[in-house]
Amino acid sequence: MRQDAEFVAFVERSGSRLCETAFWLCRDWSLAQDLTQTTLIKVYLSWRRIKHDDPYAYSKQVLLRTYLDHKRLKRSAEVQTDVVPDRPAAADAAELRITLLDALGHLSPRDRAIIVLRYWEDHSVQTVAELLGLSPGAVKMHSMRALASLRALLGEDEVLPAPPA
Repeated sequence: MRQDAEFVAFVERSGSRLCETAFWLCRDWSLAQDLTQTTLIKVYLSWRRIKHDDPYAYSKQVLLRTYLDHKRLKRSAEVQTDVVPDRPAAADAAELRITLLDALGHLSPRDRAIIVLRYWEDHSVQTVAELLGLSPGAVKMHSMRALASLRALLGEDEVLPAPPA
């Protein structure tokens, strides 16, 4: 009973962060909730063993593995396109977020996970490598290639002229 209360407290503290990470990975709130639910079930089943360690780090690792497993199993359902939609000249924050989500959707699941962990959640290369079971060099290489792909999809930032002196 006491363990259940500890787990409930953990879910109340960390559940929404896990769901947000899942959303950035899969770009679908419904799927993000499913991935989070599956993750929390797996964490609950291991709760006795992990509660003295860092349960959030463990949960994030379970979430990433659950997401990557889901992508491997559902690979044929994903629809690829060569056409990038037109973008307006000036976009508000919501439009920028949607544009970024669309661009992330063109990356492989592993590259998307690396970009989300490195640049959205601001984890170190070493932490991302540990979470994904990769070498730090592989994380750097995938990160560099994924960022190049995103730049190609999104276009380079517009260079503004220097203000007059």
